[in-house]
Amino acid sequence: MRSIGPKCKQCRREGEKLFLKGERCSTQKCAIVRRNTAPGKGKKSMTSKLSEFGKQLREKQKTKRIFGITEKVFRNYYQKASSRRGNTGDNILTLLEIRLDNIIYKAGFTSSRNQARQLVSHGFFAINGKRVDIPSISLRPGDKITAYKEFKSNLEQEHRSPSWLKVDFTKKAIEVLSFPEKDELEKSVAVNMIVEFYSR
Repeated sequence: MRSIGPKCKQCRREGEKLFLKGERCSTQKCAIVRRNTAPGKGKKSMTSKLSEFGKQLREKQKTKRIFGITEKVFRNYYQKASSRRGNTGDNILTLLEIRLDNIIYKAGFTSSRNQARQLVSHGFFAINGKRVDIPSISLRPGDKITAYKEFKSNLEQEHRSPSWLKVDFTKKAIEVLSFPEKDELEKSVAVNMIVEFYSR
């Protein structure tokens, strides 16, 4: 089951900003700025000593929260990634990066992945002219995403999107030019620890 609790508590649990609430995370209202302790009664240190298994578990949980996916879905990504050629860790991150909700967020159309997921679920976007409402759809080079007229974004159009995406704010369109390169994958995740966790 995907976590639907307070987003700020998820950041406090991991002890770092996961940017789950978009612009709020960059202000003084951010929970990590105001109260950098684990949720629950009493003050709990976020730097408590963890076993190797504990570190791997926390990294997996953090990644699930960043991309807003369930354990079952994440395990399926791992199995799919391990069956492909190349580095399993890089394959996992590539599969996460090419999700529809993540691409809309990376293109700068929304301030968070959660917002992108909600808009897709409400049918604000189409892939290659076909309206979709499934945020987890995987895209390939050549696919084009367009937003319907009722979609509005108050974000700055100067947002710097990754090189593997071509973004047109005027036409409200995104084109996937290629799969992301290794240096363009999510950098806040120690994916090797996730691979070690699942391969135990």
